[in-house]
Amino acid sequence: MATLPQHTDDLLVSSNFIRAVRESGYVSLSTALAELIDNSLQADASDVAISIRRPSSNDFPQIEVEDNGTGMNPSELAACLRFGGSSRFDQRTSFGRFGMGLPAASLSQARRVEVTAWRPGGRARSVALDVDVIAAGTPVNLTPRDGAAGTSPSGCRVVWKECDRIEYRRLAWLERALHRDLGRMYRRFLADGLTLTINGAAVDAIDPTFLTTSVEGHTARLAFEPRRYEIETSSGDTAFVTVRFSMLPVHYWHSLDNVTKRRVGIVSHGGVSILRAGREIASGWHLMGSKRKENYDDWWRCEIEFDPILDEHFGITINKQGIRPSRTLREALEPELESIARLLNGRVRQAFEEAKFQAEAAASCRIAAAADPDLPVIKGKGRDKGALSYRIGSAPLPLDTMLRSELKHRTLDVTLNIDHPAFAALYRPLQAMEGSAAADLRTALELFLLSYARTTLLLGQDSDEMLRAWSAAYGRMLQRS
Repeated sequence: MATLPQHTDDLLVSSNFIRAVRESGYVSLSTALAELIDNSLQADASDVAISIRRPSSNDFPQIEVEDNGTGMNPSELAACLRFGGSSRFDQRTSFGRFGMGLPAASLSQARRVEVTAWRPGGRARSVALDVDVIAAGTPVNLTPRDGAAGTSPSGCRVVWKECDRIEYRRLAWLERALHRDLGRMYRRFLADGLTLTINGAAVDAIDPTFLTTSVEGHTARLAFEPRRYEIETSSGDTAFVTVRFSMLPVHYWHSLDNVTKRRVGIVSHGGVSILRAGREIASGWHLMGSKRKENYDDWWRCEIEFDPILDEHFGITINKQGIRPSRTLREALEPELESIARLLNGRVRQAFEEAKFQAEAAASCRIAAAADPDLPVIKGKGRDKGALSYRIGSAPLPLDTMLRSELKHRTLDVTLNIDHPAFAALYRPLQAMEGSAAADLRTALELFLLSYARTTLLLGQDSDEMLRAWSAAYGRMLQRS
């Protein structure tokens, strides 16, 4: 019969334990560094500086993270590198829970980690863990010793030495990847004033929803008001999951070249961003039910935010990477989120069709604009004078109207109703035709529509009634044809 361990030391085989810790599942350097940044934010740091260098050309990189947070007292410092050594164990009010992040993340990337902390009026003290020392079975001494303080009155510095798990050959490539990943993960905090630097260069917030990111002078817009779902927690209380959807401006961005679209994150970066306590912990295609991701789905975004009290429902692991939604969470969110995803996919398809339609109508609009100076003047207000320019688009409108026309800043904007029988009757035959004959017929048709819209605008107040009557009559005739 096997003998049970009598002491906690008997529970661990040091050499195997440290090898297991080094394989603790951090998918990238960015996610490992995030554990350190989380600790800095939990210590009320407003400035976090990351430095990356090679001590010599043949050495593994060395990474240093220093903050201006509250620092640690000697007992906290002595515990910070112990696995599970957290004063906030299993708390659900902020980033950490298990006290595993700092030692596990550090040793997953480096062979040695040193932590130094200082507070006003006190001495700086340090502790360290070394992979080779642990693997050799040598007793680990975590008694704080004297160290060197930073430039801030209080703070903490973590140094990773001999980072033998970094795959980047060039540190410049690594820096770019960290700027991209950390800028996205900590976008909320960066927008709220956190200063995060890498080798002195500020990390900029990267918003995958594009609600706060401008490209060519335009941003995304909320597709709906944010949705909130109340979920019961493991303790019997309730908490809310907040979901936001944004629509990217297809009309303005569809013509960007593919290199630009990839660079700014329009294509290949769509889907769902999961935020825990304001920090992104996962991105991809989550909680969308049976809806599969398509190319059109790059043009809308979803952001799901929750507090750590709902960790069990999101299946949060020790290293806070990825999610494993519970059945309760899936049943509460997936039906509506899938429905919205399909709706937004349809809207994007329609937006691309509208953009294509408008591009093909540009020739007719140029002809109409060239003729406008010879037509009766349509008066404007103030400085709103001169010849008109024209635009033709398509969109769903009330069924009783064939088109809608508006004059905005000397541009006559005509929108054709894709749900009116006239749209299919007029444009479907054109799509079946090819060559110059189809182009000439389309131009003639669109000039007819533009001239009608211009005339109704010139007539004034009775034009709306005439347009409705004409639309109804034409629609009824088409239904009989």
